[in-house]
Amino acid sequence: MATQRLDTETRQIQIKKAVLEIISEDGLAKLTTRNLAKKVGVSEGAIFRHFKNKNEIILSIVEDVKTQLIQRQKVIAYGNKSAKERLFEFLCKHVQYLVENKGITILLFSEAAYFNETELKSELSRIMIEQKKYLIKIVKDGMEEGIWDSEIKVDNFSALYLGIPISLNVEMILNSSNFHRKDFCKNMICLLERILEKK
Repeated sequence: MATQRLDTETRQIQIKKAVLEIISEDGLAKLTTRNLAKKVGVSEGAIFRHFKNKNEIILSIVEDVKTQLIQRQKVIAYGNKSAKERLFEFLCKHVQYLVENKGITILLFSEAAYFNETELKSELSRIMIEQKKYLIKIVKDGMEEGIWDSEIKVDNFSALYLGIPISLNVEMILNSSNFHRKDFCKNMICLLERILEKK
């Protein structure tokens, strides 16, 4: 039976989804062209009709992070809700995105660190800077509202926040059968608010 010929955009989405599934289910070492082609249901050569190389796939996933997560977080940060509501929404959208795209944190940081991909490091740095900027906006708004301690160093707080994806990955790997996204969000927001609250 012949494989259905799909348009490039649809096939690219399938390939990127398969990359993340392989990493989350079998680990980074199993991300080979052969395994990727098998997962998508195409020949190995077909993969490279849609992407020039593995690096192009990864950079395309980074672009998805920007449009599907960072842009949403920007909208939340500059929204009209209270700082407390925005912080909760900002965190929960972040967690939801990472849960729905398991493997993304491992993929991006492993590739950038172990293969010394300069372009990828640069893109990841931009993402972190943007997230930090939006988070700091929410926290400073909360300080102006008088609900959070204005003595808190916002740079330190944002650095702590950016460690949450690591904790999330650990939870999903070690406690997968008992992991509940909403509970994780509630626990993390309690922790963040405890740090921010006036003493």
